[in-house]
This record gives sequence, C-alpha cells and structure tokens, in this order.
Amino acid sequence: MGIVSTYLRAFNTNKLDPYPVEILKRVDKPTTVVLESEIPRLDEREGGFNRAHRGDFGPHLTRERQRFVGKHPLSAALGNMQFTLAHVVDGIVAQEKAPLPNDPALMARHIKETAYFLRADIVAVSELPSYAVYSHSMATGEPVELNHKYAISIIVDQDWKTAEATVGNDWISNSMSFVAYSTSGFIACILADYIRRLGYPARAHHARNYQVVIPPVLLKAGIGEMCRIGDIVLNPFLGPRFKAAVVTTDLPLAVDKPIDFGLQDFCSKCGKCARYCPTGSISFGEKVIRNGYEKWPNDMEKCTRGRVGNTKGSGCGVCVAVCPWNKPYTPFHRLVQWSMRNIPVARRFAVWGDDLLGYGQPKLKNKWWLDLEEVDGKLTVPAQAGQRGNHRRKQA
Repeated sequence: MGIVSTYLRAFNTNKLDPYPVEILKRVDKPTTVVLESEIPRLDEREGGFNRAHRGDFGPHLTRERQRFVGKHPLSAALGNMQFTLAHVVDGIVAQEKAPLPNDPALMARHIKETAYFLRADIVAVSELPSYAVYSHSMATGEPVELNHKYAISIIVDQDWKTAEATVGNDWISNSMSFVAYSTSGFIACILADYIRRLGYPARAHHARNYQVVIPPVLLKAGIGEMCRIGDIVLNPFLGPRFKAAVVTTDLPLAVDKPIDFGLQDFCSKCGKCARYCPTGSISFGEKVIRNGYEKWPNDMEKCTRGRVGNTKGSGCGVCVAVCPWNKPYTPFHRLVQWSMRNIPVARRFAVWGDDLLGYGQPKLKNKWWLDLEEVDGKLTVPAQAGQRGNHRRKQA
C-alpha cells in the first residue's frame, strides 16, 4: 500500500494532461446561472432525435431518422461499433476492494491518466448531480435509478484536420461526431470495467446507452462553459469540436471545479454560429432562464430537422466548423486563446480577426473523404454536398 501511494504521489507532481488544464481559472460556480432547485430531470425520450424517430416532426423525418447516420458508409461503420458498445456499459463488481491509496486526489489523478492512456483528450471529475440523471430511459421507457456519487467526463476530439476541410453539413459530418462518440464510448466502457475490477461500482454512459445528461456533468467538471450554440459546453482548447462519454462511480475521487475563460462575454460579442447556421436555430438574442439554466436559446426542432433531414450530407456541424474557438493547438493559436481568456477587449478583435483571416471557410483542398450515399442498399455518388450559407444577419 505504501509503495503504491509513494509512486502515485511522485506521479502526481508531473503535468501529464495533454492540454494545460492547470492554467485555467477555476471558480466555485459555473459562469452560467444555474438554479439547481429548478432543474427538472429530463426524459431521454424527449430529445430531438428521439422525437423525430417517433414521428413528432412528421413521417419524412421519421424515415430519415432511421438512415441519417447509416446513409454514409463511414458513419455507418462507426455507428455500428457503438451499437456493440451499448451492451457493455455495466457489469459485475469485484467482491473485494483492491488495496488502493486512501487519497481521493491521487486516485483522481490515476483515473485521469488511465483514461489518457486509453487515448482520451481531456478528462475531468465532478460529483454527479441528481438532476443530470435521466428520469426515463429511451431504450426501455423505464424509470432510471442511478445513485453514483461521482462522474468522470471523457472528451475526444473530432479531428481538426477534417474540421478545417468540411463545410459542416456535408457527407463527413456524422462521421466526425461518431468517431468521437465511439472512441469516447470505448474508453468509458473500459474505464468502468477497470473500476469495477477494483471493487467499486461503475457504469459507462455513451451515445448508444446514456443514463445521464452530458452537458450538466461537463459544466460541473470544468470541461468548459455554456455557449451560444445552445445546450453545448465549449472547451477552451477544442472549442465545440468534441464529443463526450461519462463514467459514473462510487470510487472516492477528488473533484474539479468549473472554469471561467470569458466565454459568456465572448459569445455575447460573436454570434458567428448564429450567422452561419443553415437552419436559423441558433439565436442572436440575449440569454434566457429555461429549466433552471441561464443560456442562449436554441430551436431544437429546427436543428433536428436540419440535421436529420439534410439531403446534401449526413448530419450537420456548421456551428462547430465556424466557431472561432475551433482551432489547432499551435503556438500562434495558444497566444490568441490566452488573449481571449485574459483580455476582455481582445475578444471583440478576435471575432473580427477570425473573419479577416478566413477562418471558418473550408479548405477544400484538404478534403480526404468520399461523398457517398446509401440509397435502397446501393452506394451512389450524391449530386450535391452541403453548402455553408450565410443565412442570417446580426440584428441591430
């Protein structure tokens, strides 16, 4: 026991996170107003994709919901892998607890580095708020009972190189989502299994088998701040260019605090995601209080219709592609990100400079994927790929 503790303490002195999370400003509460007593537990069946599946948005969207991931062969393959992972989120807990250090900070560091070893990009720990647990399961319709104390957030990048080349709503869009969904799910399933082998209950939550609502967990863990895109937590290093899985557990872990990198001020000045959103689902207006959160409103039905019903691509991620925080982690962009985090006046210039330098415009020469669509069991070359419009102008 003493040897393990000594090793972990020495290990803990090294900064082994892939990104310098230690430089971020930690705060006691999220920068978004969160009225926890007013947050209802959500029914997973009421999400946009699930409503499209059951017919709330008409028969066309119901049909397209069945194929909008599978109509491109790469996203179909990624989605199929995640279906495999759907059945391994939970399991038997070892009868005896492993001889672990009695130090939640050391164990949190160990669990994070285990996730990094499994190829996570960013990992953080929070307590699991009861309001972040779904009230009912999409798969079974049964009430969800989950009483774990801690949540481990696992973040995986959707790939900058691809994000730089895509218009956002073309044929690679769902593959970008599902490479991060399936990879984070893979990591979460292994990590949960590992924790159970240590003698503690743990369950993985990923896009094919959730029992928790992801954004509240990410917000509490300090993965990022709420942004204008809607129910999205934006990370200071990856922007919105990631997907997440979560492991819930009772293994005692030290928790991380929320962060403040000036995003509320930045998003109030920017509006680039709203300007380019092809469905007009992202608001130019002010934040509102809804379901206990202060946030910019997002029209879920418009967004769902645009993503599921896209006839010129598979899904949509225009908001991700044009976001000024969607950048590679180069020395130049590190300097810009530092300025945006620390100098309020620089945020307005950063928005202007992002447009001036042509960021958000696709570098089509870097396109590597094939435009293919499955129609009635046959792969065809689609006549068109998505186009990034400039459909809405900022209101005075």
